[in-house]
Amino acid sequence: MRASGKTMPIAVTIGEPGGIGPDITAQAWQAFRNNREIAFFVLGDSGYLRERLARIHSDVAVRKIAAPAEAGEVFATALPVIDMPFAVKPETGRFSPKTAATVIGAIDKAVEFALAGEISAMVTNPIQKEALYEAGCTHQGHTDYLAYLAQRHGHDAEPVMMLCAGDLRAIPVTVHIALAEVPHQLTSQLIIRQARVVARDLRQRFGITTPRLALTGLNPHAGENGAMGKEEQTIIAPALATLRSEGLAIEGPLPADTAFHAEARSAYDAILCMYHDQALIPVKTLDFHGGVNCTLGLPFIRTSPDHGTALGLAGTGKANPKSLIAAITLANEIARRGTSP
Repeated sequence: MRASGKTMPIAVTIGEPGGIGPDITAQAWQAFRNNREIAFFVLGDSGYLRERLARIHSDVAVRKIAAPAEAGEVFATALPVIDMPFAVKPETGRFSPKTAATVIGAIDKAVEFALAGEISAMVTNPIQKEALYEAGCTHQGHTDYLAYLAQRHGHDAEPVMMLCAGDLRAIPVTVHIALAEVPHQLTSQLIIRQARVVARDLRQRFGITTPRLALTGLNPHAGENGAMGKEEQTIIAPALATLRSEGLAIEGPLPADTAFHAEARSAYDAILCMYHDQALIPVKTLDFHGGVNCTLGLPFIRTSPDHGTALGLAGTGKANPKSLIAAITLANEIARRGTSP
């Protein structure tokens, strides 16, 4: 998204204030401050950010702004912040439901800015789900909450989690559920819906004219023709047939143990995996510190670091900002293509 010939700023939400979000956000600003193509601002408590940065002996300046449009003017010399004070001061290294209202409010505001066309993308720092649950939040996590907000504003949303590391884009078809539940929740329609979203967004957001997709099998060796499970035949094969009939280039089901080496990865642009660890293990193995979570199927661009709040590292100055830097970079790359969902 662009305004007056320039790419609009990216909104970065504060995330769990007791975690490493404030630390890595300051480090990301240091990485981008001289980059004329990227500017971002933080939605969070400016006073708390100053205190945290002083704790880790950071000389990053924090400056309050009133609107996203002001971020570009400030960014070269200070970290811009739209101030959203916490009702109760957060404690570094600990989470508290008393900060949940501001954590959620920052996400709400970023979505409002995105849907109003005031930002090019949003990047979300990690949240502590326990704190939000204790405060009464009923949504499973960031992804479904963002879809809820989009729908509440009258937009269609079919959220799909895509994890990126190097040349690998991996989608867990089922996400945060017990492994024993996967065969019960995995359906042909779920695979079809997600594959359609992935193909569409690879075209529109990543500039891949003819996306090549792959599907893993659920069972070892993709079931070996039913010898080690029937899901490949009863669930995955029908989904493949439907998607191919729609003209989609898609292969599978591939045995997961041979689907992620370099030669295999060169044959597809994204791979849909049947459960969480099947997708996350190769992503984290390829680039543990630099993986990115990119949510497809939303009416705005959203990325996030592929890690948690790391409460034990908060305020130590030892947190690695590589994943947040990669998330901001990817969000900017998608935005600069000038495409819309």
